[in-house]
Amino acid sequence: MTKPSKQNPLDSNLLRIIEAKHHDPFSVLGRHTSDKKTVIRTFLPYAETVCIGQDGPAMQRITGTDFFEYPLTASDKIADHYELYWTDKDGHTHLDIDPYTFGPVLGEFDQHLFAEGRHWHIYQKLGGHLHSMDGIEGVYFAVWAPNAERISVIGDFNRWDGRSHPMRNLGGCGIWELFIPGLESGSLYKFEIRNQHTGQVLVKTDPYGQQFEFRPQTAAIVVQEDAYQWEDTEWMERRPHRDWLHKPMSIYEVHLGSWQRDNRGNFLNYRELATKLVDYVKTLGFTHIELLPITEHPLDISWGYQTTGYFAPTSRHGSPDDFRYFVDLCHQNDIGVILDWVPAHFPKDSFALGRFDGTPLYEHEDPRKGEHRDWGTLIYNYSRNEVKNFLLSSAFFWLEEFHLDGLRVDAVASMLYLDYSREANEWIPNMYGGNENLEAIDFLRHMNAVTHEQHPGTVIMAEESTSWPQVTRPTWTGGLGFSMKWNMGWMHDILHYMQEQPIHRSYHHDQLTFGLLYAFTENFILPFSHDEVVHGKGSLLNKMPGDEWQRFANLRLLYTLMFTYPGKKLLFMGCEFGQGTEWSVNRDLDWYVLDYAHHRGVQTLVKDLNHLYKTHSALYQYDFDHQGFEWIDCHDYQQSIISYRRKSASEDLIVILNFTPVPRENYRIGVPREGVYLEIFNSDSEYYDGTNKGNGHVHSEPQPWMNMDHSITVTLPPLAGIILKM
Repeated sequence: MTKPSKQNPLDSNLLRIIEAKHHDPFSVLGRHTSDKKTVIRTFLPYAETVCIGQDGPAMQRITGTDFFEYPLTASDKIADHYELYWTDKDGHTHLDIDPYTFGPVLGEFDQHLFAEGRHWHIYQKLGGHLHSMDGIEGVYFAVWAPNAERISVIGDFNRWDGRSHPMRNLGGCGIWELFIPGLESGSLYKFEIRNQHTGQVLVKTDPYGQQFEFRPQTAAIVVQEDAYQWEDTEWMERRPHRDWLHKPMSIYEVHLGSWQRDNRGNFLNYRELATKLVDYVKTLGFTHIELLPITEHPLDISWGYQTTGYFAPTSRHGSPDDFRYFVDLCHQNDIGVILDWVPAHFPKDSFALGRFDGTPLYEHEDPRKGEHRDWGTLIYNYSRNEVKNFLLSSAFFWLEEFHLDGLRVDAVASMLYLDYSREANEWIPNMYGGNENLEAIDFLRHMNAVTHEQHPGTVIMAEESTSWPQVTRPTWTGGLGFSMKWNMGWMHDILHYMQEQPIHRSYHHDQLTFGLLYAFTENFILPFSHDEVVHGKGSLLNKMPGDEWQRFANLRLLYTLMFTYPGKKLLFMGCEFGQGTEWSVNRDLDWYVLDYAHHRGVQTLVKDLNHLYKTHSALYQYDFDHQGFEWIDCHDYQQSIISYRRKSASEDLIVILNFTPVPRENYRIGVPREGVYLEIFNSDSEYYDGTNKGNGHVHSEPQPWMNMDHSITVTLPPLAGIILKM
């Protein structure tokens, strides 16, 4: 192709369009008037002939180019949004409305809010959306890339050619946009970006895409929004009034790709999973499902934690509406849904956010602030309002568009500390010389404040593993504003204790009791999560010492402790039936072990503990308040026994846990009142494949014990816990 003559005053602009370098294609393409002459101009790289309309005048090719022009005359009656009827080199005909006849779409107020980082619903503006302009249907595309020289929409509708649909630059806000009439849902697209400084050309998928191709393909897909008919109205009307602080919350943590698969090892669809998982979770009595990240991600073995699509459920299990069905069915069965969400870092995949416009846009330029080398990921630049807005609107998106009931925020500690997992020379102090990431802290506080304000009844939970103060306290008191925090310290202490041989446990008794010194400083969740059953750590069952009987008894005892200890509960899939092998993302759970009584016993125990937990207010009403717990005896380290009361406004339960395989006959504890105490739970029951040692009704005696006026004597089964109610 020859270049146009430089004698024409428009030649330089034409050349920049041809070379896909022009930052303002609307100044060249479409209808333009100059010196009282009006010309229609289009650039169609694959066209042989072009007419204005199917029966209209032919446009003339500018010699040596793929530009076509038509000078309008006074007699021409050309619509404002005219059609181009063109024939390609293969003889196929096309009829398209010229996209360069439409004005800007994104308003100044939207641009202003986005620049301030306070546009909660920017996901409705940026990305690719079905849109109507002047009564014409099509798709509106918008993307933020302030350091681009030129951006084009490329897709299956234009042969993925960046010369075909260059976008309009809206100026100082850094947003580019283009309305392409005639496109429909299902269209595949990406953005081709040319950097203004280096000329580097990048092909990127849409940061705000709401559906993507099945991996390893990475194009975004235009979706039909607002098409799903929700049937969870009752749940959603009740949710703002839910007093989650004083209600039971027992969470079943799930990785959808490895919970169950079909007979050929393929992923199940969200709708298939909904039917199977809802029935299972409801039967076992969990109140919530927490999903490991189903935000789109390219690599299965990342478990979803290296996210590339912050506004899209992964296509591994179906469409966005399929996922809506999953959530909908959960709600119709009184099961809440929480998403594991990752605003701390993102992967380096070249098609995604990394160096998005040829510069470190979403990440920090300096790797001392912008990279987690041990994870191979990039860290968000929380000092940029547009980046914070991206993450904030992602949180809103899941709570609003998919009716999710909460988010579990991953790796919060890595956001809070500038020196997280770094050597002394690998980080930069903040403006005050400290190691706190002030910008990330500001983002977390703002996110928690506005999500709680705008979506009452939802919960935002922190996976935070340090002693950072006030994680779950209000932002106006200096807290971070999270609803709840994972109690990682308790989890590590308890698992370390349980892995000790019972004969040695007396030397580690403080690991059982230390957690109560800080149990009410935060709103804690007690997690036995996926992180504890991978990377050579073994399953929970195989962490337990002893022979087969003792391992299962220990596991039942561990769960009894968790369900009676202050705090909400979380249990990873497979742990509820004592899976013996480590979790693997590459296959489904070992469901076959339920053919064995030991495993069925654990599953039945978890079911009964969930029922007990939900029906006895003493076990949940004051989970985050010291008035809900009182030690009876925390000092019996020699026999490795602890006993305590769980209390609510209406009832008082007594819990006694024996961490040795030695049955204890006539074990005396103090009780608060005279009367008859009924054993309502025993983890050694034959229903759980235990030895069935225990108690029925126990009468108190007027013998003072442990600073109480009355006491009882009970039989403590080996490696077991019992619960008594007066």
